[in-house]
Amino acid sequence: MRDYLKKQVKKLNLNGPGKCRINSAGCMDRCNEGPLLVVYPEGTWYTYVDEQDIDEILREHLQHGRIVERLKI
Repeated sequence: MRDYLKKQVKKLNLNGPGKCRINSAGCMDRCNEGPLLVVYPEGTWYTYVDEQDIDEILREHLQHGRIVERLKI
C-alpha cells in the first residue's frame, strides 16, 4: 500500500519539497491496530484495508484537508 500511495501522490503532483512525503515506519507502538498511516503535521492517524481507503484518504485529507472520520483511529 505504501508503494501504491507513493505512486498516486506522484501522479497527482503532490510530492516534492513542501508537499507530501511518503515514508515507511515500524508499527509506531500501535502494532495491534493493523496497518496505519499518519498525516503530519496534523498528526491524524488512519487505518485502511484496501486501495479504495487509500484513495479516499488521499482525496479527502491530502487534497482537500478534510479528515476521513470513518478511517480515523
